[in-house]
Amino acid sequence: MSARGLAAGYGGAPVVRDLDLDVHPGEIVTLLGPNGAGKTTTLLALAGALAPLAGEVHFAGLPSGAPLHERARRGLSLVPAERSVVMSLSVRDNLRVGRCDTEHALAVFPELAEHLDRRAGLLSGGQQQMVALARALARRPTVLLADELSLGLAPQVVRRLLGAVRAAADEGLAVVLVEQHVRSALAIADRVHVLRHGTCAWSGTAEQAAADRDHLLGAYLPLG
Repeated sequence: MSARGLAAGYGGAPVVRDLDLDVHPGEIVTLLGPNGAGKTTTLLALAGALAPLAGEVHFAGLPSGAPLHERARRGLSLVPAERSVVMSLSVRDNLRVGRCDTEHALAVFPELAEHLDRRAGLLSGGQQQMVALARALARRPTVLLADELSLGLAPQVVRRLLGAVRAAADEGLAVVLVEQHVRSALAIADRVHVLRHGTCAWSGTAEQAAADRDHLLGAYLPLG
């Protein structure tokens, strides 16, 4: 998946401008930046949930304006920032609704096995996010777009979720990850883009970002 000269926003007003991005099989590209920098807007435009105002998105031969459902059919999975489970359905039925391989989902998060017949609304926030991520990964996508998996969750759960993303990338999945925890993101990422005011302020490898984290990234966002 790639984007060239991407502009996206709401009501015709761009939030993101002139963005170039590539993500290849087997790598994690992390988008960092302060609130309002355009990270979620970028992810929604890549997903097809938000039509680009300018520029191009290249994925599976589809036109730049192809909607999310068409991209999903071609191998894209999106995990949005808000909890995307159906609270009134059981874990098992949430996986069925996602048309995914339940056995694969449980291979990703075996701890969900004992909760299969429990309503998702009764799970903890971390367990709900595991269901959402397991469902996305068990569809065996080629590209995963994930927005703030760690939001509001305990550090040990965050490590579990991000570890699953890294393991999937190591098996060939291309990942674009928006993450608020800088250190956790850098621990699993291959490349990093720092967004500020809707444009890319810095790009480089995760190793480069980690080596100069306090000086470089501290200029653009709070360290977490």
